[in-house]
Amino acid sequence: MSKITTPQISRRRLMLAGATTAGAAAAVAVIAPGARDVTATATPAKKAVDPNGGYQVTEHVLRYYDTARV
Repeated sequence: MSKITTPQISRRRLMLAGATTAGAAAAVAVIAPGARDVTATATPAKKAVDPNGGYQVTEHVLRYYDTARV
């Protein structure tokens, strides 16, 4: 009887397959969040003025919140 052998996968091919899979997963992770519908816009907050001179919502603060949003 002849012995049935299975083809061996080379290390190079295994590394290439792993790197390709990881690259594709990274690309999907980067592209997928941008694909969502961005039709909803945030409504600007009313300016809160503290008579004691404390925290105030200004254009600068609103711009910071827009850039810090994840």
